Amino acid sequence: MPRRKARNGTLVLGGGFGGAHVARLLGSAGATIVDPGGAMLFTPLLPEVAAGAVEPRRVMVPLRTMCPHAELVRGRATGLNATARTVTVATEFGVVEIGYERLIVALGSTARMLPIPGLAEHAITFKDLDDAIGLRNHVLRRLERAEVDPMGAARHLCFVFVGAGYAGVEALAETRQLVQDAARHFPGLSGLPQRWVLIEAGSRILSEVPDTLADYTTAHLQREGVEILDSSTLAAVDDQSVTLADGRRIPTETVVWTAGATPNPVLRELGLPLDELGRIRVDPALRVLGHAGIWALGDNARVPNTATPQRPDPPTCQHAIRQARAVARSLDGDYAAYGYRSIGEGATLGRGRGITRVLGVHVHGRLGGLLTRGYHVAMVPTASRRWRIVADGLLSTLLRRDIVELGALEERRDRP
Repeated sequence: MPRRKARNGTLVLGGGFGGAHVARLLGSAGATIVDPGGAMLFTPLLPEVAAGAVEPRRVMVPLRTMCPHAELVRGRATGLNATARTVTVATEFGVVEIGYERLIVALGSTARMLPIPGLAEHAITFKDLDDAIGLRNHVLRRLERAEVDPMGAARHLCFVFVGAGYAGVEALAETRQLVQDAARHFPGLSGLPQRWVLIEAGSRILSEVPDTLADYTTAHLQREGVEILDSSTLAAVDDQSVTLADGRRIPTETVVWTAGATPNPVLRELGLPLDELGRIRVDPALRVLGHAGIWALGDNARVPNTATPQRPDPPTCQHAIRQARAVARSLDGDYAAYGYRSIGEGATLGRGRGITRVLGVHVHGRLGGLLTRGYHVAMVPTASRRWRIVADGLLSTLLRRDIVELGALEERRDRP
């Protein structure tokens, strides 16, 4: 097996928010990044990608551009020998062993699929770029189906989203805008109603935000005709309906699953200490417990936060970026305990509207949407990407929405 050494002795597993920002912060010192895709996905803008408001390439930030001093190995980590300080990586060209002095594990998470009959086979997840493009293609095809089969329109034009956190609410709102705009180009759909359903297991939507903003979002969505079924769960899914735990059946061909994430399953192969949810256990400086020279952050770690000692960090992008700063300091020998308190959060609700909390001030409506989008754009690495996203946003307000399918990129969801 070929063996090589990580640049500057620093090996970063994962090129998502956490890993990419650590490598970027190391600057000219450099590092070696192991990532299968070679680009950081800016996930907060996935709903806009699905809706056609942002071009897909805009949300992919090439790691070679973002981290110009880092070496990139396109592959997946498959094993760890902490004693020998080596990681086994499967690449397109074979398996390679990479030696390290300092290892940063930032492998992220995958969609958490519950053992609900038919869920894995028929639900669309919303975790990566393929999912966003797949959802876009799928809903546009439903319009095609409804136009040629108006008798089945109630099923074709019913869209069910499960999970009412940020991802679920934003995905529904932006996708609904796409469908409504696209429907103008389908004369046969005139007069055929659409049905939008948001299912949440908890007692209210957007449990992450203050009650006032959650209440505003609920009222806004209901005014837009969205059915919100809180305290509800799925019992089964098939290709033509979903069945709720209380026995209600909703005819639909579209089920979008956004109800949570789970740490990358490969973590269980690395031999690192995990908690009951499969997250790596780390100390307040984000060093892996019992393993010298290894750090972990992001969705795949249980990160204690001195600013919120009652609970570990949530799996959000803004927390991953702050954790990356703490890891970079720790790599330099500053083992101060990590602490970060979010100054705000927000969500887009379609049609330029949204909600946000900034320094305790609650804002909603068009200003809330502007602030949320502005924050998202400001957090995008590299100025060229930010300007392209701004240009897309301006054009989407001036021109009719593009309804072309990107089928060549996503055929695995091509269900008639």
